[in-house]
Amino acid sequence: MSEDTHEEAAAAASGRRRRLIAFLPLVLFVALAGVFLYQLGSGKDASEIPSVLIGTKAPSLSLQPLEGLMADGAPVPALTDAEIKGKLALVNVWASWCVPCRQEHPVLLELSRDPRIKLVGINYKDKNDNALRFLGELGNPFAAVGIDPAGKSAIDWGVYGIPETYLVAPDGEILFKQIGPFTVESLRDKLLPAIEKAMSPTS
Repeated sequence: MSEDTHEEAAAAASGRRRRLIAFLPLVLFVALAGVFLYQLGSGKDASEIPSVLIGTKAPSLSLQPLEGLMADGAPVPALTDAEIKGKLALVNVWASWCVPCRQEHPVLLELSRDPRIKLVGINYKDKNDNALRFLGELGNPFAAVGIDPAGKSAIDWGVYGIPETYLVAPDGEILFKQIGPFTVESLRDKLLPAIEKAMSPTS
């Protein structure tokens, strides 16, 4: 084979590689789109992303309080491990700028009246005054609130996007995770059965 033929073959191979690299993003996009369409077609809820934390020990909580938040004439406590230790707790991640948080708030107010659980909140990447205004307007369902201005605690808890809520057993094990706002249906079909199971003597 002549030198010119070698050069032509090398050039052709190089061209094929360039075309393959150029098409790679398109191939990846089509593959991801296929997975997404399969998810939709399967009838599964796209918000039901499994959490690797379920069944594991909840991350430690040592958050500063939401300054100025009061209940019954006393400051609402900061969210720490001590606040939920030994209790069946519901940890809700929320913010004043989060529209779905506003939508689920009436459900949280109802949950706060359930004597079986202690509802606490992580205020995510929010401004203090806005968070106070939000709770002042809609009511405060939380027995304790901790602020997470940089989102570090949310990362520890594996938060995908807010609102998210975790049911934590008295021994600190994460039992259940709700991604997105609670609805009457998700409350009835998912959370309440999880609470009942946690309260069962055989659980």
